[in-house]
Amino acid sequence: MGDTPSAGFHFVGGDPALDLVNTVDWTERGLVDELLPDYASLTRWAEGAGVAPRRVAQQLRSHGRRHPRQAAAALDLARSLRSALQRLFVEVAGGAPSAAALEAFDRFFPAVYPRLTLQAATAAERRLGRAAVWAWRGPGDDLEAIVWPVVRSAAELLVSTEAAQVRVCGGQACGWMYVDRSRNGLRRWCRMETCGTREKSRRRANRSRAH
Repeated sequence: MGDTPSAGFHFVGGDPALDLVNTVDWTERGLVDELLPDYASLTRWAEGAGVAPRRVAQQLRSHGRRHPRQAAAALDLARSLRSALQRLFVEVAGGAPSAAALEAFDRFFPAVYPRLTLQAATAAERRLGRAAVWAWRGPGDDLEAIVWPVVRSAAELLVSTEAAQVRVCGGQACGWMYVDRSRNGLRRWCRMETCGTREKSRRRANRSRAH
């Protein structure tokens, strides 16, 4: 993966929580095309997803190189969160999350929310009417900081009215997710140029065989 934060990633979920789910393909034979093979990749994903400023992402990458065991543990945590979010939002897209899925996600809260704090708004933010903004305590010192804003974003999506717009891509062997903000609410694919095109090609092939 190159130095560009978004290299290899596609941020099509409409929310960082769903974009984390979309860092691997969820197929019947298991996880395929892993985009988070190491901690450095995770920090680049976070930078591209907008959950870690470039300076913080670079700090975490550097810290991860010096502490490989901690970096591996943080990567495992992020993947565990990804699995919990995938299960949870598949159920949300199906109608309603189960108590078990919510509980599995809730386990990430104790380590995350104590890190959340308020800080004074900047001049630009004050012009928008804000007096303060949310921030994180020590994000460049803890390798697990990558998951903090993802947990918060997932929680906010769950309690928002947009939870009803969470969808699972209709493509075969994909499993990617997104918030359907299309005008008519009929979006079917994570990306038309991949899953949409493959599905259209499959249908044409099936029609040709039928004739």
